[in-house]
Amino acid sequence: MEKPLLIASDVDGTLLDVAERITRRTQDVLGRVIASGTPFLLVSGRPPRWIPPVAEQAGLKGYAVCANGAVLYDIAADRVISAHTLDPILLNDVARVLDETLPGMALAAERYSPNGSLESFVGERDYINPWGDAEKLSKPRAEVLGHPAVKLLVRHPDMTSEQMAAAAVPLLKDVVSMTFSTSRGLLEIAQKDVTKATGLAEAAELFDIAQADVVAFGDMPNDIPMLSWAGHGVAMSNAHPEVLAVADEVTAANSEDGVAQVLERWF
Repeated sequence: MEKPLLIASDVDGTLLDVAERITRRTQDVLGRVIASGTPFLLVSGRPPRWIPPVAEQAGLKGYAVCANGAVLYDIAADRVISAHTLDPILLNDVARVLDETLPGMALAAERYSPNGSLESFVGERDYINPWGDAEKLSKPRAEVLGHPAVKLLVRHPDMTSEQMAAAAVPLLKDVVSMTFSTSRGLLEIAQKDVTKATGLAEAAELFDIAQADVVAFGDMPNDIPMLSWAGHGVAMSNAHPEVLAVADEVTAANSEDGVAQVLERWF
């Protein structure tokens, strides 16, 4: 690939090392990328409120694609530019299917509220977040599903994410997008046809940059659409087997500055 005109990177398991930090080597190459005027976008399953600490480490002030493509976020302005939501009727319909397919599961919802009138993250009492429950407000299911959400999260304590997806995706693939970013019994559901690829495409259009001129990095199945869409998709060596199978290139692990090793070719 020629020198990319836009760089997109997943965060966890990709840009961050195992201590969830950006190493000095990676910070240095990101500094050169930014100095060159080349846009560098974070493209993550994370909600917007979890982006600023990473952006600060990376020295980024541009855009981030959040919630697996459902939200486009302006980091410097701390402003959501666009959000694709699941409406309450669809949320309840999906929940009924999941109850039958994944008995014992619990639900949570990530929300975007333009006027701040809604809690950002709510979950059922039995929902256990793999990343910690400090933010969770426990609510009855009717309240979890009663407002538009950018992402519905499905947790099962006794199944892997792969097992959950194998059971649920065939039943729901025509009505929602479903993926996962960890194997620890979690599915992430967004509006149909909303993925990291659609979010990245929306951001690239703001810069008038063609798909072929984008390089993207990732490690989990929620990154597959993005790596497939980009002109050059790079998987980390620690990536999920499904990601390794679709990548144009495999770089070193996130613990070994894999993103930096590729970007140092051009910057």
